[in-house]
Amino acid sequence: MDIGIGLPVTDPESLLDWARRADAGPFSTLGLLDRLVYGNPEPLVTLAMIAGATEGIRVQTEVLLAPLRDTALLAKQAATLDRLTGGRFVLGLGVGGRDDDHAASGTDIRTRGRRLDEQMDVMRRLWAGEPFSDEAGPIGPAPATSGGPEVLFGGFHPRALERVARWGDGFLMAAAPSWGAGLVDQVRTFWKEHGRDGEPRIVAQANVALGPDYVVDKARNACRAYYEFSGRADFMVDGILTTPEAIRDTIAQFAELGADEVMLYCHGDDVGQVDRLADAVT
Repeated sequence: MDIGIGLPVTDPESLLDWARRADAGPFSTLGLLDRLVYGNPEPLVTLAMIAGATEGIRVQTEVLLAPLRDTALLAKQAATLDRLTGGRFVLGLGVGGRDDDHAASGTDIRTRGRRLDEQMDVMRRLWAGEPFSDEAGPIGPAPATSGGPEVLFGGFHPRALERVARWGDGFLMAAAPSWGAGLVDQVRTFWKEHGRDGEPRIVAQANVALGPDYVVDKARNACRAYYEFSGRADFMVDGILTTPEAIRDTIAQFAELGADEVMLYCHGDDVGQVDRLADAVT
């Protein structure tokens, strides 16, 4: 199973150090979350810098809030990243559930799912080299990956899970193994119903913090601040894995569900966690 790292967002200047250390270790992917009305670095810009500073590790949005963005420009940005990284870019997408993000982008939160479906239709056509419309031609560059970069979708609602089968290559499962199994089953059912070949790629996520108490405390505070809007901040903080044994046990549980990759998401910004996590998973 592949093991990736979800990067913290509280100290953008440190992320290249995180990336180089992870690239030299046993890790498969570097993920970066997305918000608009928040202090996080913009993920596509940041991952472009990270990709240029690394050699083999994948870079992944987890998740990019596509409905906040212009569709044609997003298609061009994703194709460019895929082309310049030689296929190392993974486009993880979601709809976003924060009113302030949609207010700032001038988009309607009530139609975000429909908008994402419309965006995927356009982006898939553009990545295949088709014209944008009768008035506008193709939008390049052509991606390195045939048909466009790998697309993963996050979400919990059946409509979001079906989107994996309709438009995507896999599922980003931000859920504990105990209830993630049902989500994976639904995704695989939709995959078969849509006549897709093979199996959807399953990428699980677990929040982690490894180190002295001050590292764990800082991670908990950052996690609580990020999820404060949801009313579930305490639940998310309580779920942070803080020992190598807990991390290995959770990875094993995800493996039993058939996950292809587990992203270990770090909310604390101590870069020494890269080395501690490498020791924990090898």
